[in-house]
Amino acid sequence: MGLWTSPGRKTARADAHERIRAVAGLGFEGCAHANPPKREVLFVSREHLESVDVEPGAVRENLTVEGDDVEKWPIGQQVRVGEALFEITMVCDPCHRMDELRQGLRAELQGKRGMLARVVESGEVAVGDQVELV
Repeated sequence: MGLWTSPGRKTARADAHERIRAVAGLGFEGCAHANPPKREVLFVSREHLESVDVEPGAVRENLTVEGDDVEKWPIGQQVRVGEALFEITMVCDPCHRMDELRQGLRAELQGKRGMLARVVESGEVAVGDQVELV
């Protein structure tokens, strides 16, 4: 699993973390891309990133999940990672910024961009924590 935050909008940067605090109604501490209430945290499947030859963190996700297709998680699904509890709120459709990374990436990411969530219970999340559907 990878944990990422963006230090500012339009920076095209994602900073990796070993551990971070998820805050209810806010998202990951210090992430400029959080847009409460439905767009606080973005879950992306590592396998989807690999299928389009993109490094984890490049599409500015917050959690890179290994071994599960997050696109199959239904709206309303609760997900526990470390001490934090998340609720899936919506599909994240690829936007024009994906083509800024590589021309055509927006189309390649259709159905692979990930799922947005809100933080239901605040808590610390660390690399290596289990991602558990509850």
